[in-house]
Amino acid sequence: MKITNITLYPVEPRWMFLKIDTDEGISGWGEPVIEGKAATVAACVREMSDYIIGKDPRNIEDIWQVLYRGAFYRGGPVTTSAISGIEQALWDIKGKYYNLPVYEFLGGACRDNIRVYCWVGGDRPDDVGNAALEQKKLGFNAVKMNGTEELHYIDSFSKVEATCARVAAIRETCGKDFGIAVDFHGRVHKSMAKVLAKELEKYNLMFIEEPVLSENYEALEEISKHCSTPIALGERLFTRWDFKKIFEQGITDIIQPDLSHAGGILECRKISAMAEAYDVSVAPHCPLGPIALAACLQMDACTPNAWIQEQSLGIHYNQGSDLLDYLKDPKLFDYKDGAVGLLKGPGLGVEINEELVKEKAMKGHNWKNPVWRNADGTVAEW
Repeated sequence: MKITNITLYPVEPRWMFLKIDTDEGISGWGEPVIEGKAATVAACVREMSDYIIGKDPRNIEDIWQVLYRGAFYRGGPVTTSAISGIEQALWDIKGKYYNLPVYEFLGGACRDNIRVYCWVGGDRPDDVGNAALEQKKLGFNAVKMNGTEELHYIDSFSKVEATCARVAAIRETCGKDFGIAVDFHGRVHKSMAKVLAKELEKYNLMFIEEPVLSENYEALEEISKHCSTPIALGERLFTRWDFKKIFEQGITDIIQPDLSHAGGILECRKISAMAEAYDVSVAPHCPLGPIALAACLQMDACTPNAWIQEQSLGIHYNQGSDLLDYLKDPKLFDYKDGAVGLLKGPGLGVEINEELVKEKAMKGHNWKNPVWRNADGTVAEW
């Protein structure tokens, strides 16, 4: 079996789908994208196609090594996101060829389902109490919210109080056992992150996410000493080499590799195995589309230290199209009692509505990150 063609589809709201065809009529789907730089990643995939056309798609490890090590300059979000989408599609092909779900190639299932959480509140969080209650009524038992708007290096304590008030509203409306995660989104600098983390402790959060940017290793170590709340990070780390230092310094409790950014399914399974050796759990990052989520669920199925899965149903970015719209069977992601069952179909376990994908790709998208500024005009972290 040989790879014959690749096709890229930019689709709303901010996703990029990849289809890889073979000479045996089996095709696989992947989701290579960096939010805000979809066209850049697409160009990288096209450059990499010279290395994969004519190759046997079942030789996934070898193709991955060629794409990663075959370049003198390696790593980073664009390159590894391109590799991730290609790798997902290769697994989809291999699973369809052997008529097995991907997790069967990676040790088999070690669970029946995986807990999931929803987003509430948007970029500038508001009325999260009622939004979380609506999710609870739909059967979900955990949500995540952005903690703050812009925060300067040193900022008003009233902004900290506003965050606490929003978290308190969720706790009051949804109860003490309802899961709440607060995403600092890298918007918070060390001085304010220490204050915010300490003030949020009393709400017994599932975790705080990216209390500072992941590259600020020394700040993460200091913040971890100021609170007992589990710290999660990793959506902006790429391959096991980026995660190595995080594990060695013992500065996180939960890692969040993104299977469309960090190198794909097998690479993130390797990262998860490293995490297990350091007694760290896994909550894959996935504010993306159905192919990315399917890839995550395949890894979750065979990863014992995976404990909760992000998914984008109803997320504030999904303007124009939502998570389930591109599936032939929208009921495939069987949300029940706050969890999702295993995808047992071959490959990634999802069937994509290709006609709709082609139709949406005619329009495409040009989604970009917003640019925020502090009151004094300086650029703020988004």
